[in-house]
Amino acid sequence: MSVEIQCPACGREALLARTPRYEGFRRTGEDLSCSSCGHVFASEADVPFRERAAPAIFTDEDRSATPDVFKNDPRGQLCRYCRHYVVNPFRQWCGLHKREVEATETCARFAARPPDDKKTKIVL
Repeated sequence: MSVEIQCPACGREALLARTPRYEGFRRTGEDLSCSSCGHVFASEADVPFRERAAPAIFTDEDRSATPDVFKNDPRGQLCRYCRHYVVNPFRQWCGLHKREVEATETCARFAARPPDDKKTKIVL
């Protein structure tokens, strides 16, 4: 919440002073006043707060386009999602290149696994 006000009594830009009001040892409310001249406001609705304008430095044209890292496929072209990727308990294997691979490697000859195929094939 803003504490800057335009005081109607003195006409200055000042800060709003909030002082607690007590009845005995119990707090019953707050007194709102101008920190410059001491003018007291009856309620918070009567306080003329200053609106702070946000600086308009950048516009929407200045923003860069959001990059699409995976190009419409969130899985990318990782070996793990290729139809030639084979997993057994001892190694991960590419059936196309006939060599060991890691699940996060990529390949220019990537072929997506059909959706009905299981996620991993276990070869014993």
